[in-house]
Amino acid sequence: MSIQTTPRRAADVEPLVVMKNVGKSYGNVNALQGVNLEVYPGEVTCVLGDNGAGKSTLIKIMAGLHEHTSGSFEVAGVKRQLASPRAAQALGIATVYQDLALAPLMSVWRNFFMGNEIRKGPFLDSRAMRRIADEELQKMGIQIGDLDRPVGGLSGGQKQCIAIARAIYFGAKVIILDEPTAALGVKQSGVVLKYIAKARDAGLGVVFITHNPHHAYLVGNHFIILKLGRLTLDAHRDELTLDQLTAEMAGGQELDALKHELGDVDPGKTVDPDNPEVQLAGPGKPEVQEEKPQ
Repeated sequence: MSIQTTPRRAADVEPLVVMKNVGKSYGNVNALQGVNLEVYPGEVTCVLGDNGAGKSTLIKIMAGLHEHTSGSFEVAGVKRQLASPRAAQALGIATVYQDLALAPLMSVWRNFFMGNEIRKGPFLDSRAMRRIADEELQKMGIQIGDLDRPVGGLSGGQKQCIAIARAIYFGAKVIILDEPTAALGVKQSGVVLKYIAKARDAGLGVVFITHNPHHAYLVGNHFIILKLGRLTLDAHRDELTLDQLTAEMAGGQELDALKHELGDVDPGKTVDPDNPEVQLAGPGKPEVQEEKPQ
């Protein structure tokens, strides 16, 4: 799968979100320290890192779940201290978490408008909501067919795309995607990556949180890597290759040190479980042949 990425932005484009030396402490524990990040319209900013790297903390600050304890956080050029997810949503920042906040037994159109229902007097305007949901999903290239079917019967990729389309329709300028491909197979991951590119092409700023450098490099314009709450890489797409990104993600110097420590380990070695001292196979050592009965 090949997804075209945009070139470097024009010089006069202003960032939607700017984080400067942002940190978050929980008592004596520093979950995030000195992180700088800029999110621009029409770009996919990929945030990579292993478990415990600080990705979740970064998401929660941008989504308004947690307030940062140091540095500055600007939205559209104005310094903010977001106190709630509703405050973030009011500024056009929407977050699509791994659980997607979808009700499995409710229909597609009801999920699309959940919490933002259109009413005609005291009743729900189901006709208008079906029409709008269908139009918005088709804009993203999503063909659901029967919008009355329960969301629980859709594929993981389709669910992700509904959540993305919903965020766009309700005014998001920045979409934060929390590991959207983590629980998906190859084909469904490809579907989600395609719609991430569509959101970018619609002029939104996309923050793609992932631990998969291959997925990130397929759609990303800008890459940052977090490690133990600190920024270890901040580069544009034309400044690094996939191999370099993968190596940085894997640990770089730490990986080289690990290779050195494992230098004497024979990866092809097998042993007899009844006699561990006997090597059955390995480089330059043929497998032990069973003796044939006389």
